[in-house]
Amino acid sequence: MKSRTLVLAGAACLLTAPVLAVDMPYTGQQARSVKALSDAEIAALRKGEGMGMAKAAELNGYPGPVHVLQLAAQLGLTDPQRRDVQAIFDRMSATAKTLGSELIAQEQALDQLFAKGDITPDRLAATTTAIAELQGRLRAVHLSAHLETRALLNPAQITRYDQLRGYGDTPAPVQHHHHG
Repeated sequence: MKSRTLVLAGAACLLTAPVLAVDMPYTGQQARSVKALSDAEIAALRKGEGMGMAKAAELNGYPGPVHVLQLAAQLGLTDPQRRDVQAIFDRMSATAKTLGSELIAQEQALDQLFAKGDITPDRLAATTTAIAELQGRLRAVHLSAHLETRALLNPAQITRYDQLRGYGDTPAPVQHHHHG
């Protein structure tokens, strides 16, 4: 009888072990001020950082203004190019900071609706739609800055940029803009 109990206890342990070993990726995140955003994500949104939102541009031959400014000497930027890229960056940064703050506020609002038990299907739909719209606008701001920056560079500068950024010898898209 005792051995049967041990066998059953052992089997029970084996059956529950997978449940205990389940991945728990959100552990510790319940204390966040905004549950859906890490402190690093909040800081990046407040600073207007790209957070990978412009990869479609960056990895397809559309340089970003931040990195173009960082590589200005190696790219041989002219003074007018440098000035114009800086203006693109300044506009992008200001708009991205504003949208980032709005996005944080919407995520806080969603978090509070759940925390207070005030969430309804209508509130959920409205808040998540607002968040999605802000995310789209924020991404467009970053992508547009890449588009504007590319228009200021010549093909040799774009090729050099891609090399300096480690993107290899991937061909850049055909240029349809006048270059400075």
